[in-house]
Amino acid sequence: MVKFTHIQNDRAQMVDISAKRDVTREATAAGKIFLRPTTLAAIREGTVVKGNVLATARVAATLAVKNTAGIIPMCHPIPISSIAVDFADGDGCIEATVIVKMTGRTGVEMEALTGVSVALLTIWDMVKSAEKDKDGQYPVTRITDIRVVEKKKG
Repeated sequence: MVKFTHIQNDRAQMVDISAKRDVTREATAAGKIFLRPTTLAAIREGTVVKGNVLATARVAATLAVKNTAGIIPMCHPIPISSIAVDFADGDGCIEATVIVKMTGRTGVEMEALTGVSVALLTIWDMVKSAEKDKDGQYPVTRITDIRVVEKKKG
């Protein structure tokens, strides 16, 4: 584990973007959640106790994108133009992808990353009872590979 010594500059501030011009910006983020085969089947079949997992995760991702500035302190509130949330079957996992577009003075990658993170956390929340082992642990369940896939500007 990395230990941090005293940080001399402990100030935090939002970056001044007032001199930047408005341009169209787009960011794509993705991540994966690994689940038991039986849980993946229940999601596909629509038999999860809490309801439609992917529809709920899609709504949660959308809300997260729209509220990123309220969650991450130094993010600017931005005018979102569009949000697309998609899910794909992977090898033992579901991969979530979020694409965020806007026209403004700052990027949208934090919004896309927040959307993916919350989508995956929502999936976990909705299936956690099926994922626990006899000791209440999650031996298979894990969220991985959250990343910015692509950024576009202009």
